[in-house]
Amino acid sequence: MKRLIVYLNGERVGSLTEDDSGLIEFRYAPEWTGRSDAIPLSRSLPLQGGTFRGKHARPFFAGILPDEEPRKLIAAILGISERNDFAMLERIGGECAGAVSLLPEDAPAPVMGETRVRELSERELEEIVTELPRRPLMAGREGLRLSLAGAQSKLPVMIRNAAIALPLGNTPSTHIIKPEPERFPGLVANEVLCMMLARAVGLNVPPVTVRSVGNRPCIVVQRYDRAIDANGMVTRVHQEDFCQALGFPPERKYQQEGGPLIRDCIGLLREWSTVAALDIRDFLDGLIFNVLIGNADAHGKNYSILYRKTERRLAPFYDLVCTLAWPELSKTPAMKIGKSESIETITPAHWQKMAGESRVGWPMLRERIAGLCGKCVDALQDEAVLNAVNDPVMAERVAGIIQERASSLLQSMK
Repeated sequence: MKRLIVYLNGERVGSLTEDDSGLIEFRYAPEWTGRSDAIPLSRSLPLQGGTFRGKHARPFFAGILPDEEPRKLIAAILGISERNDFAMLERIGGECAGAVSLLPEDAPAPVMGETRVRELSERELEEIVTELPRRPLMAGREGLRLSLAGAQSKLPVMIRNAAIALPLGNTPSTHIIKPEPERFPGLVANEVLCMMLARAVGLNVPPVTVRSVGNRPCIVVQRYDRAIDANGMVTRVHQEDFCQALGFPPERKYQQEGGPLIRDCIGLLREWSTVAALDIRDFLDGLIFNVLIGNADAHGKNYSILYRKTERRLAPFYDLVCTLAWPELSKTPAMKIGKSESIETITPAHWQKMAGESRVGWPMLRERIAGLCGKCVDALQDEAVLNAVNDPVMAERVAGIIQERASSLLQSMK
């Protein structure tokens, strides 16, 4: 039997094992469950003395790992099966989303406050960014054990005083760099515009900037699951996405593949958030905004919960992109509004149906929809929002799509 020790901000919380048949099991350490300040790793893994086996343990731990193509490439580089969650966590589970680290049982515990980094020259950064599509998360590089969920190439880094460095050992990263994929030219401008617009209309989003690495545009996102104190010390903040919290494995992140429904997400916040009324309101705002920008890819892994001491709150929004900017992409919403089959045909009637299914007051939802429509129309008149991106052609295309959608929905609400 193989075993990994699971740590939360350097504290041993339990162990993940794999038996000879490949079945994984998680068990909390008694010394963790006995603490008055203990928190669960996940809503789907409540604090208890028993063992979580197979399908009960997998959603959280598989949800830490990269998705789809990056996962296949990492498996090939490491010489393991892409379906082997345990082997992949063993190799890259050191620096994950939130505050979780997984280490072999014979490895020393993570050193808290570690600050070892390898500073990168501009040339080195360019070489890494160029290599990322072939070597996601720098898998296999000595001293690096990085894991982030998602299907896009990305790199966790430490940024201080404009210097970019790779975190080594247990050093927390502070930012994520996402280079623009060749398949989707203009993606960086698209995402930056949507994130800037979200901030302008009052949504909680992490700071983003655009950086050119060589000739490739990149979006640089400040990690919201990190806290920096007055002395510059970086600590991890635990988080889990909605699929992990609801017990859905990552391959079921889309509703049409058996993934979460909107009513599941609202039910999760109603039960699990420590300030449910505010978080449900904010989640609805994020939902409305994703529809307004034409984002059909807002699935269950694109919403998260942050754990801060005794608080469990909706995390800032991320991965906000107008997928309608590429006509060839699916228009089926990742989570359907009132059973609408296309993000292009969502009407007030669909919203009203969704409100009834989710036990949300329609007058309140209607008011928030109208308010966000108006705010988006107004914010798109601000040149500072449009000028923040590096691709005026994509910016104009996305702004036009959002302007038309927001104006049309606002008119239909009257």
